[in-house]
Amino acid sequence: MRHRARVTAGTTTAALALLSLALLPGALPASAASTDAAPAAVAQATSDECTAQTRLTDTPPAFAVLQVERAWTVTRGAGVTVAVVDSGVDVSSPRLSGVVLKGTSLVDDDGDRYGRTDDFGHGTIIAGQIATQADDGSGLVGLAPDVEILPVRVYAGEDDEAVKAGNGPDIGRLAAGIRYAADEGAQIINVSLSTPTDDDRLRSAVAYATEKGSLIVASADNHSDGEADGDRFPAGYPGVVGVAALSADGVVTDASIHGPQVSLAAPGENILSLSTLGGDCIFPQQGQPPATSYAAAYVSAAAALVASAFPNETPAQWAYRLEVTARRADPDARDDVSGWGVIQPYSALTLVPGAGLRGPASPFVDAADEPTAASAAPVTVRDLPPANAPAWAIVSVVGVLGLAALGAVGALTVQRRHRDRDGAPLNGSGLYGDETETE
Repeated sequence: MRHRARVTAGTTTAALALLSLALLPGALPASAASTDAAPAAVAQATSDECTAQTRLTDTPPAFAVLQVERAWTVTRGAGVTVAVVDSGVDVSSPRLSGVVLKGTSLVDDDGDRYGRTDDFGHGTIIAGQIATQADDGSGLVGLAPDVEILPVRVYAGEDDEAVKAGNGPDIGRLAAGIRYAADEGAQIINVSLSTPTDDDRLRSAVAYATEKGSLIVASADNHSDGEADGDRFPAGYPGVVGVAALSADGVVTDASIHGPQVSLAAPGENILSLSTLGGDCIFPQQGQPPATSYAAAYVSAAAALVASAFPNETPAQWAYRLEVTARRADPDARDDVSGWGVIQPYSALTLVPGAGLRGPASPFVDAADEPTAASAAPVTVRDLPPANAPAWAIVSVVGVLGLAALGAVGALTVQRRHRDRDGAPLNGSGLYGDETETE
C-alpha cells in the first residue's frame, strides 16, 4: 500500500507528497526487500508479527554505513530537541514516551492537543528512527537516543475521510508547524513532507525558523507515476537540507525525486523503527521502493548529534559538517541525485573546519581565506581506513553515486595539521581535506 497525499492551499489544492509511507495499524508492513543485499542482515517480521511485543534482535541495517558506534563515542545527542513536524508521535510505547515532549496539534480533531497521538503512524516511525530507547531483546535504538522529540502534528492522515474533513496534509498548517517548532527552540526540525509548490507561507516559515537558529531537514520527495524530477519544497529553500533515499543496496535510485533540492543521501529502505503498536517493524512495506521520509529522519538524527557536540555553531555550520564529510565519488562536486553524498556522522563530528576542504563553500571561513588556485605543492594524504570501512566495502560494490570509485578516494582521511601561525586560519582537515606539505 503506497500513500499519496494532497495538500490544500487556501481554496486551491496542490500536491504535497508524503515521502515515506507508514501504514495504518491494521496493515503494518513486513520486511523491506531482500536482506541479502542490505548492508547488514536483519530479522524479518511479517505484518502479523508487528505487534506491541515484536522485538527484532539485529541493530538497524542503516547503522552499518552510518558510523554509529564511533559517533556515539563523541555524543548521543544530549541537549538537543528535534521537532517532528508530521502526523504526531504515539507515546504508548515506553521506548518513546520518556523522550517525547508536550508539543502541539494543529489539526482540528479529537487527537491529543500536545501532538502525542498518531493514528496514521508516519510521525511515530520518524521519531523512532531518531530517538527510540534501547530495550532488552531488541536491537532497535534511535541514531540520536539522547535527544528529546517535540511532536508537531500538522495532519491526521491522507485518506479520503481525513482530506474531506480538512485534516489532510496542508501547506498552511505545515508552515505554522515549522514556526511553532522554531519558537519552542528546536535545534533540528524534521519535515518528511514536500510539495512542488513554492508557497510564500512555507518559504517565510523556513526563513523564520532559520533565523531563530533551527536547521530544517526535509525529504526530497518520492517519484509517483508520471511525476517529473525537479525542485521540491521546503527541501529546496535556502538553508534547508534536502535528503534523497538509498535503497537497501546502497544506491540512490529513481524512486527519489532528483533535483537542486537534494543536499545529502541516507538509507531509506529496510528501515527498523517502531510501529504505532509499540513493537519493532521494518519499513517500507515489502516490495515498495526506498522512501525519502525515512532518509530525512536519519539525517535529522545525524544533525542532532552535530548540534549536540557543537552547540555554539550555526545551523549553516551544522549542515556544512554533514555535507563536506559525506561520501561521494567526486570530492569537489554535488549532483542532483544524492547531493554531496551519503552522511557520515562520525566524520562530521571530528571535522576540523578551515580553508582547504574540498566540497561545498564553508561558512567557517571568509571567502578570502579559501584557496583560489590549486597548490603546486604535493598533497600528502594518510591512508587511514574510515570507522565503517568493512561495512562500507559492502555498499561500495553496488555504488552509491558510483561508490565503487570511492575505493581509492573516499577511504582516505587526512592527517590533521594543527597549525595556526601569524593568525592564519587553521587549515581544515577531514575526509576530503587537502593536506599539503612543501619540501
